Amino acid sequence: ESSPRLPAPKDVMVYSYNFRSLLRWSPVKVDRGLVLYTVHFKTGALNHWDEMNCTRIAQTECGFPWSLKERRWTVVLRVRAELGQATSDWVETQPFVAERNTTIGPPKVNSVNVSPDSLLISVTPPFGSAAGDFLQYHVSYWENATSITKEMTTSNTLFKIENLKELTLYCFRVQVELMANSDLQLLGLQSVPECHRTTIS
Repeated sequence: ESSPRLPAPKDVMVYSYNFRSLLRWSPVKVDRGLVLYTVHFKTGALNHWDEMNCTRIAQTECGFPWSLKERRWTVVLRVRAELGQATSDWVETQPFVAERNTTIGPPKVNSVNVSPDSLLISVTPPFGSAAGDFLQYHVSYWENATSITKEMTTSNTLFKIENLKELTLYCFRVQVELMANSDLQLLGLQSVPECHRTTIS
């Protein structure tokens, strides 16, 4: 006798932001009873399935455990639905590599010091850096009254936009680019534009 089958979870996706990753899926609907879910993972190095910290859970998401924090590992996950003795088929994800597949958020702008001809900007990176990381900040800025945007790139978290006109409103936004190794560059999301008026000399 084969046990009755449940429908398999749909929309199974890894979501990853600033290297914090979780698996999400759509709930499986049944007429009665509470459907629970179990998640397994395997890495590219070891080709066998291991339990995550998500066995017979009611939620439709599962955060990656600390053991999977290595950004360069290739990870495959699978999830199935369970109700009593009934189970669904496993649904596997595409291989996930955090270093390639995470979304990097914008840096946090801590402070802007205004002078007649410059803006001195301090930012914090969006995630804690790991050994071997090299971060670059791409800064776009423009005079609020014009549509001409200028660009600058820096690896410092404290930098100056110079040669500005006094008593003029300037806007800027910043994004991070992560160079983790020679062949890998990951461009982050841009910060929301921020505008400041230069002072008078």
